[in-house]
Amino acid sequence: MATSSSAAFSSSGHGERGRIGVVLCHGFTGSPVSVLEWARYLSHLGFAVRVPLLPGHGTTWQELAATPWRAWYEEVERSYIDLRGETDVQIAAGLSMGGALALRLTACEDVAGAAVVNPGLTIEDPRARFSGLMKYLVKSVPSIGNSIKKEGVDEQAYPRTPVAAVHQLGKLFRDTTALLPRITVPVLAFRSTVDPVVAESSMDALRAGISSELLEIVSLTNSYHVATMDHEAETIFSGTADFITRLGGGRGGGA
Repeated sequence: MATSSSAAFSSSGHGERGRIGVVLCHGFTGSPVSVLEWARYLSHLGFAVRVPLLPGHGTTWQELAATPWRAWYEEVERSYIDLRGETDVQIAAGLSMGGALALRLTACEDVAGAAVVNPGLTIEDPRARFSGLMKYLVKSVPSIGNSIKKEGVDEQAYPRTPVAAVHQLGKLFRDTTALLPRITVPVLAFRSTVDPVVAESSMDALRAGISSELLEIVSLTNSYHVATMDHEAETIFSGTADFITRLGGGRGGGA
């Protein structure tokens, strides 16, 4: 069941940075736990931050199995609308699947930029293409959680990965990839050189898909997939803060 640590996170901004809002999205089968320190870091600096708990997450993998991908995005969209009501500039950010959701938000709304960590846009496992049929035969497969190099860290992901949700994940990735050309604003991407979860083809899709010429990629050489909880988390946090501050003077958006 959801715990206080896996609940949604919300903070109002303060000072000059308070006019900038950040929608921060967690990943597939995880919860806000994986991005909580990232959110707290940005909040401490004065930015307004929203980390929604995506539907089907923070409860049971069986509930996730029954959740359509559009419900995930709609929850992110609600957080964006909430922030838009109290800030002048909005930024989208996310980890893994949360990166895809952040990119979709950037493509569809008046977002000034996106900061993503190991964003997922493709699934290379050949079995995934049959997930729509497999979900009736195999309910779940082993967990993809805790891909963290740093010892003793637990992202509190589900112990099993529901196959039906993998089918929905593929739909989200395909839909988002098709929308990438709408992105004309700056994108900052942190990429682990060793990532057992998200293949390099996702980064290839990002590079090829967006229309923006302002794509900055920062390599992380001492972190695995959940880099926001790994050795180079501080690099992500401070780099994102600098990126957001640079964007704070103007607004951009998608189509």
